Amino acid sequence: MAPTLADPFNDSSALINFVINQGNGVKGLSELGLKALPKQYIQPLEERMCMNSIVPQGSIPIIDMSNWEDPNVAKSICDAASAWGFFQIVNHDVPVEVLENVKDATYNFFRLPAEVKNKYSKEHSSSNNVRFGTSFTPQAEKSLEWKDYLSLFYVSEEEASALWPPVCRQQVLDYMKKSELVIKQLLQVLMKGLNVNEIDAAKESLLMGSMRTNLNYYPKCPNPELTVGVGRHSDVSTLTILLQDEIGGLFVRGNKGDDWIHVPPIKGSLVINVGDALQIMSNGRYRSVEHRVVANGSKNRISVPIFVNPRPADMIGPLPELATNGEKPIYKQVLYSDYVKHFFRKAHDGKKTVEFAEL
Repeated sequence: MAPTLADPFNDSSALINFVINQGNGVKGLSELGLKALPKQYIQPLEERMCMNSIVPQGSIPIIDMSNWEDPNVAKSICDAASAWGFFQIVNHDVPVEVLENVKDATYNFFRLPAEVKNKYSKEHSSSNNVRFGTSFTPQAEKSLEWKDYLSLFYVSEEEASALWPPVCRQQVLDYMKKSELVIKQLLQVLMKGLNVNEIDAAKESLLMGSMRTNLNYYPKCPNPELTVGVGRHSDVSTLTILLQDEIGGLFVRGNKGDDWIHVPPIKGSLVINVGDALQIMSNGRYRSVEHRVVANGSKNRISVPIFVNPRPADMIGPLPELATNGEKPIYKQVLYSDYVKHFFRKAHDGKKTVEFAEL
């Protein structure tokens, strides 16, 4: 039963029970019509978005992929990965209807009754590869994030057919399959930029041996200025391919260090960012960059990232081709699963995680 509005969630156990144990998520909180944000979601001042630090008219590069073999396109991709860590691509090979279908499927999943979504929670899911949750690491966070998600780790089509929620299964599989060609094109270009001219099976497996898609839901929020949709962090991936809706709210750390750049939604575009794994493998030539999502006071927002990762048992470190060119390594070899565990052990903490791999 929902708590009364007079005294909504002064008691943390009532909040945890409603949001996590009963599967209502933050969406359930939002739909209670709360007039004020529960105190558990109020972020410390330094983690809130300061509007003075936003760069007006700032923009990450937008790259037209219609002729991706053009040397100028390749140069733009490598330059963006080095200088910004983020770029948007347009005229790629993922059909617009595939993108629209996965957005609709995201809404359809989050419209399901709480008890149905709760079947996929950490406590009830039949597999670690399918996980409905909220915030980032609720147990480790002092202040919670205003977000729900469904995380789908791809093992095989058979497993997806058996375990993924029917309401979004086919649409997510289509999105992942149709994105694979674009992911390979991007990796081919980025590797050539490091003088790695051939991606053999072992290298492909290291770069993109495992994939995960998240369906993210950011419900409208009573006091958006006091909280975050996602706190500042870099991704642990090789690359992240992000589909955002038309609402906007994603901000990327600018090159000056304390400024933030809004990533405007462009219909049909995909946002690409370098993850920590690629920063480490490129010996720092490509940069993973902090980003964050603000909460919205008037609209619900969704986004659908595909995280392209090494496999858990892979060792990641600067690629051997870089050492043969006499480049001094700045990262050691680390087991990828150890790196990921280190990342998830704490709340979002900007770029500090990558220090784990530094020599």
